Amino acid sequence: MRKFKRVLATLLVTVMTLTVVACGEKQMEAVDDMAAVRGINEDTDTIYIDEGALILAGEADSSEAALAAATTAFNLVNQKRSAAGLGILNWNEQLTQAALVRAQEIVQVFSHSRPNGDAWYTVDSTCMFGENLAKLYNTGESVVDAWMASPTHAANIMDGGFKSVGIAVYQAPNGNYYWAQEFGY
Repeated sequence: MRKFKRVLATLLVTVMTLTVVACGEKQMEAVDDMAAVRGINEDTDTIYIDEGALILAGEADSSEAALAAATTAFNLVNQKRSAAGLGILNWNEQLTQAALVRAQEIVQVFSHSRPNGDAWYTVDSTCMFGENLAKLYNTGESVVDAWMASPTHAANIMDGGFKSVGIAVYQAPNGNYYWAQEFGY
């Protein structure tokens, strides 16, 4: 099993190679209809942590280009919040690891449900309380523009209760970009 995980992690690292394309134009079907939100007291009696998925995400190195794109999105989100008089979000590595899991999962099923049918926050329910997803956007600028153009996604970004965020970008073998933005209190 350990050897299998190591091989899978190596494959993930290989697939994670990301080249940011200069074109930042929005493509069709890039943002789903709704963002996901879980109340701070909702389903807190049971804690879900998908340790296997988080371990694999933690072993997969993101490319510098992927980190740069996520950082650009993070900075733009904080600029939007600051301009609206809201506090900035803190970068959270635990949420970033969960975002990396979700960015890879939405390649299989573009949904706020995980491929096995579980709720999105079961990756790590100790920290995940809001989620924005997107696909086919090649830059941090274009994905933030799309999220802000969607009322439900913008509501997550502009939620004054959220204090932290993690953002991950994943490039699938077919070349498409998948984004996950996870919010926490």
